[in-house]
Amino acid sequence: MITTEEALRRLFHLIRPIDDIETVPLIEAVGRVLAKPVVSNRNQPPFAVSAMDGFAVRDGDAVKDACLEIIGESAAGRGCNQTVRAGQAVRIFTGAPVPSGADRIVLQEDARMEDGEVTITGAPGSTPHIRATGIDFCVGAEIPPRQILKADLISLIAAMNVATVDIVRRPEVAIIATGNELRMPGHSSGADDIIASSIFGLAALLKLAGAVPHILPIAQDNLSSLQNCLEMAHAADLIVTLGGASVGDHDLVIPAAREMGFELAFHKVAMRPGKPVFAASSRNGQPLVGLPGNPVSAMVCSRILLWPAIGALRHLGQHPVQKRKARLATAVTSNGPREHFMRAAWQHRRTSDPPLEIFGQQDSSLVSVMAQADALVVRPPFDPDRAAGDWVEYIDLRSPLDTYYEQL
Repeated sequence: MITTEEALRRLFHLIRPIDDIETVPLIEAVGRVLAKPVVSNRNQPPFAVSAMDGFAVRDGDAVKDACLEIIGESAAGRGCNQTVRAGQAVRIFTGAPVPSGADRIVLQEDARMEDGEVTITGAPGSTPHIRATGIDFCVGAEIPPRQILKADLISLIAAMNVATVDIVRRPEVAIIATGNELRMPGHSSGADDIIASSIFGLAALLKLAGAVPHILPIAQDNLSSLQNCLEMAHAADLIVTLGGASVGDHDLVIPAAREMGFELAFHKVAMRPGKPVFAASSRNGQPLVGLPGNPVSAMVCSRILLWPAIGALRHLGQHPVQKRKARLATAVTSNGPREHFMRAAWQHRRTSDPPLEIFGQQDSSLVSVMAQADALVVRPPFDPDRAAGDWVEYIDLRSPLDTYYEQL
């Protein structure tokens, strides 16, 4: 067996980042990876604008008790084309162009307007309340590629007057579940049937990671059926199999792949759950990852191995999943020889520093426990007994929306 770190290193070695580029409108770009730089073709703001409602005046006239003639009005989208001279002012509103000659905004609460004149009633202070041309960004400002387009970044691109972006094509991932006993949800009819739940959990994780999952027909436990399914997946950027990865008489995925020319990169990892996981590549470099059939094992391996692999395919670099630190809510006994990823949930989650409580049931078949988990506590091999309050590493399973709704 190899460590999870070594397994991930070997898996990264099989990955070829996708070079295909698509051009999409901004409305379709969220969550995608930028493939080429975005260059601004305008300044922001394009002209000096008022940061407040008030009166545009010359700096020398901005003194208490000064009485100025109002010569016009400047509003957003409708500026004043007159030049402000000594003894004059222009009524101005937030976001409006600052007229020529003016270099300060007197706030409306510091002024009184009457009969075409404005009297400054308060001390204007030192702040001019003007946003200079290009204070945000200028023509030629560049957003570098190889980053995920989040909402705020898309807003910035739109402000740069850019309507479309070049992005990396999403990885196409073929999912092949194996087993004579498997049935799709809603189609179980026999006492020996098992619902192929792992398919849908894996597909959901792949979507969240930015890939496009393709669910292929369930492969039966024979070489011919497995090889037919593998052949159907020939155009995918990555093949993922579920089940059939161990050493039993019906575990035929590795023999089927070998007969088709796949070369094994590793088989069996010192992790719990997920020991039977393997990876291989075809003669033309197509990567294949074989996950265990138990649903929890498949989901944990997906988080530890597949999620980083998808990131590498998307040109986001070769990075393991991020680990953080938290305190334990209750004591746990020492760990065995394999790295253990233990399902856990936040205790007193509304507090500022909530501890993590490891579930008592850690069997890899318990989907309900996985569904309740907020995190995977990472126990190194032979980790000693841990007391309540001890610091441990964990992998966060929650999405940003989960965190947001917990605070409501």
